[in-house]
Amino acid sequence: MRTITLIKGDGIGPEISQAVVDIFKALNAPIEWDIQEAGADVLEKEGTVLPQKVLDSIKKNKVALKAPVTTPIGHGFKSVNVTLRKELDLYVSLRPAYNISGIKTRFDNVDLITVRENTEDLYAGIERKVDDDTMESIKLITRKASTRIAEFAFEYAKNNNRKMVTAVSKANICKLTDGLFLECARKVAEKYPDIKYSEVLVDNLCMQLVQNPTKYDVLLLPNLYGDIVSDLAAGLIGGLGVAQGANIGKDCAVFEAVHGSAPDIKGQNKANPTALLLSSVMMLEYINENELANKLKSAIFKVLEEGKVLTPDLGGTATTTEYTAEIIKNIL
Repeated sequence: MRTITLIKGDGIGPEISQAVVDIFKALNAPIEWDIQEAGADVLEKEGTVLPQKVLDSIKKNKVALKAPVTTPIGHGFKSVNVTLRKELDLYVSLRPAYNISGIKTRFDNVDLITVRENTEDLYAGIERKVDDDTMESIKLITRKASTRIAEFAFEYAKNNNRKMVTAVSKANICKLTDGLFLECARKVAEKYPDIKYSEVLVDNLCMQLVQNPTKYDVLLLPNLYGDIVSDLAAGLIGGLGVAQGANIGKDCAVFEAVHGSAPDIKGQNKANPTALLLSSVMMLEYINENELANKLKSAIFKVLEEGKVLTPDLGGTATTTEYTAEIIKNIL
């Protein structure tokens, strides 16, 4: 039996978390959940959106599944997601984006992997007030962080039979920071002669992705560009409701639905748990429960392909509970 931290989140988080718990029970998954709370809902009683006990739980269990959490705007609290990445050194954001049968999209055969550096760049939050009319934010890029994210991207490509890694930058303008990122990527690429290496400017990449997304395979990006491009890639496959994600470090990994907490539909039993479920598939693969991962993925895909029991955002009328039950029914 493996203990995994489950952060229920807020908004629709508890509802879609319950869907995962119910489905994992039906799978007979050898997992015990260590349930933790974070986000806006715990602020009043804990005085913080990310209690220390949540971090302690993840450090102890090494693996977590996280539903969406809300960070209050204008209250001086850091993003829960950014804090988790920083405190646990989750330096990789891994976001697969591929077509799913039954989900209508503009393109077929999309199969992208975005590998985003997760700890620095403008997300380091190094800002200062120059004067009342001028604010400054520092773009931090280091050799260490750039090298290790490049190494992850190439190792991922090698281990998953991917053919090409493309480094994304704006090095024509940010010559020192993005220049260093590319320098590190090029050095790492030399160690992997069997994997094609290419480079593209981020603005050109965005245009190319909405014209011909099949041109790319594994995308290697600094933090800000990775944040933007991974959401663009999600748009190519049906939106954030089906977008899976993982934050991976040397010692810990947090798997998450990358969409928001949707407080406008909280408690209405119509939230779509697909993104969190697909992220839990990634989690099962990470802990080497590949048979269970395949069973769960097959059940999800069958329900989506049949298209008979879908939540409203997917074009159906089913409740979260009904959609969950349909997936359980299709677990072989």
